Amino acid sequence: MGKKVMIVEDNELNLKLFTDLLRAHAFNVEGVRDGRLALEKAHAFTPDLVIMDIQLPHFSGIDLIEAMQKDAKLSPIPVLAVTAYAGKGDEERIMAAGAKGYLSKPVSVMKFLEAVRRIID
Repeated sequence: MGKKVMIVEDNELNLKLFTDLLRAHAFNVEGVRDGRLALEKAHAFTPDLVIMDIQLPHFSGIDLIEAMQKDAKLSPIPVLAVTAYAGKGDEERIMAAGAKGYLSKPVSVMKFLEAVRRIID
């Protein structure tokens, strides 16, 4: 089985696209649509990478990244932030929270795969 990737994404179409794409490239993928469940799922699944949407209901992706950084078990797991709402200063804030990579939506398939592989291969 390939490397494990957890995707935190509330948009069903984006979640399906990312999941299908990664599975087609031999990654073991788990999706989480609700940010309230993300940390619990990360503890259970122990992914090699978390792909984090930033605009989530209930929690922001930035808050979840910061919470992961404060958790001894989760802090070593790299996070690739993916967001549709890329405003001035957002990338800097997201990277300062602890993300290892940043992509703005819509993201091309090749850029997405390159970013994933750059972080965990």
